Order: sequence, then C-alpha cells, then structure tokens
Amino acid sequence: MTADRAFAAPAAKSISPRHIFQTVSYLQYPLMLAALGYAIKPLVTGLDGILEDANYALLYMGIGIGLSSLQDPTRTQNEISRKVWQNPRKGMVMLWVLAFYAFGMIAVGLLGSYLSHTSAINQLSLGLFSLGLGMIGLLKTAIEMFEYHRLDKKPADALHPAQEKEA
Repeated sequence: MTADRAFAAPAAKSISPRHIFQTVSYLQYPLMLAALGYAIKPLVTGLDGILEDANYALLYMGIGIGLSSLQDPTRTQNEISRKVWQNPRKGMVMLWVLAFYAFGMIAVGLLGSYLSHTSAINQLSLGLFSLGLGMIGLLKTAIEMFEYHRLDKKPADALHPAQEKEA
C-alpha cells in the first residue's frame, strides 16, 4: 500500500435516492394530522364553514397520501401489510379496492366540480379530486409492493427478512 492511500480520507458515504424518498415520505404524518385537525374543527367550533374545512381536510389528505407513495416498496409497514402483499389473492383484492376508491374519488370530484352551482361544492369536489390523485400514487406503490413481496413469484427457498432473523 502506498503512503498516499494509507492517509487518504475515507470516501464519503453516498445517500441513495431511495433513502431520500423514504425520508421525505414521512412528511405524510404532519399533513395527515393537519387533515385530521380540519376534519375535527367544525365539531369543536360549530358547523360554520364546514364545507371549507372539509375541502382543506381532503386536500391535506390527498397530499399526505401522495407523499406516502414515496416510501420504499421493498419494505412493509407491519405484519398485516406483509401478509396481504405476500398472498396473491389478498394482494389483488387490495389493489382492486384501492383502484376503485382512487378512480371513484376522481370521477366524483370531476363530476361534482362540473355540475356544481356553488363555489363551496366546487371546492369540495376539487378536494375530493386531489384525494383521488393521491390515491393513484398510493396505488402505484401498492402495485410495486405486491410485485416485490408476493410469495408465488419468488423462489421457494426465498425468505422474508423477518423470517431470516428467526432462522
């Protein structure tokens, strides 16, 4: 080994884009709390402005769910999620449910925005549309999780990381 190499500074650890997106996805939690705050606000302060608060709740939920789609699809959040995505039947049912909700919210939001005669209903419809768009991002991540975790597409000897710790 040369003297130059012996005293060289260690190479800086590069941060992977996957790690950055995983970190940014944690912003979903404050946004969901803001959505919850707007959902509860009319119950606490009276029902004045309930449609405006519902619109803000839907908007913040849509953005929060959209940010959740940045999470790493190779990891599951909990044991229930892992069991759903490993099972081909349960995973497919979950994908269909997410797709139904996402496209349903978009359709109802667009239709409501088109047919509404008042500004408040129009804004509420756009909030619902925003939530549907966030759900589309979640659906995309769910598809990736399903493809990565399903057991019928993996070799028989492949173990889940949780199972490797036990072995």
